[in-house]
Amino acid sequence: MKQQMTSMPAAFAGTGTALAAAAVGLVSACVAGDALAQSATYPTRPIRMIVPLPAGGPTDILARLVAMPLQDRIGQPVVVDNRPGASGNIGAEMAARAAPDGHTLFAGTSGPLANNVSLFTKLPFDPVRDFAPIALVATAPFVLAVNPSVPVTSVKEFIAYAKARPGKLNYGAVPGAAAHLATEMFRMLSGIDAVHVPYKGAGPATTDVISGQIQFTFASTPGAIPFVKTGKLRALGVTSPKRVSGAPDLPTIAEGGGPAMSAQVWYGVVAPARTPREIVQRLYSEIDQIVKQPATRERMLQNDFEPAIMDPQAFGAFIRSEIATWAKVVKAAGIKAE
Repeated sequence: MKQQMTSMPAAFAGTGTALAAAAVGLVSACVAGDALAQSATYPTRPIRMIVPLPAGGPTDILARLVAMPLQDRIGQPVVVDNRPGASGNIGAEMAARAAPDGHTLFAGTSGPLANNVSLFTKLPFDPVRDFAPIALVATAPFVLAVNPSVPVTSVKEFIAYAKARPGKLNYGAVPGAAAHLATEMFRMLSGIDAVHVPYKGAGPATTDVISGQIQFTFASTPGAIPFVKTGKLRALGVTSPKRVSGAPDLPTIAEGGGPAMSAQVWYGVVAPARTPREIVQRLYSEIDQIVKQPATRERMLQNDFEPAIMDPQAFGAFIRSEIATWAKVVKAAGIKAE
């Protein structure tokens, strides 16, 4: 026998919806409670800081400058884990997929967190969607450096020299690296025609400028300033909006008679997305204090980094703006990562 369906009394109409809403609210409250509980006891074990580049390089040096005092402040070891490869994408993907509990951090740079979005057809992570920004830590602008035999002493003279020799000057850079993008930005803004010679590392490119195999390069301050101080390279200008602490007598590109431009490698710390906000804020507060310590700033400056702190919200906005800026350069220059 078929049972007849009876209509729900008006007094109970919407009860199911109300119960569902209450259930969602209860789950949200539980999740928030769990996050608060995690934050209250954080950290409960060693923290892994993934560095997407080899040990001994600028990113690794800076990560350790932060990691060492951080472990003293939070009471747990901070272990630097170098995971190089694929222009930083291997380490970034590993960090993006880690548990969002604050026990895995990513010492990211402008490469995997901004430039690679436009350079690679498909990334295994999204730097905006898959990471929670914590803090910008430092920057390292580029130095327009030439072999001392090139008869120029200013950016203005260099532009005139290059324009008089279209297609005759060679510059070295790793394809798709930040230095390559910075050089292409300068080339487009200044209107010069120069030939890109691809290299597998920034070091060999700088070495070949010193030996005279190529005429110029845009090298990061940690890679260029030591050679400038010994006279092996002639520096013409820096790509930052203001002069750098390690070479205060070196003008900016604009001050030297070139175009106004801002191009730099930047370094920051992020966590997997959905890391509790309280943990993110705790880490930012600790890193902010570390960067402001005179001893840390001195060591950064000794390694030709410019200390630069941004809070999570400002850092997130900065990452988005950098993605947009370099997407235009990559598209205009037709740059592809190798």
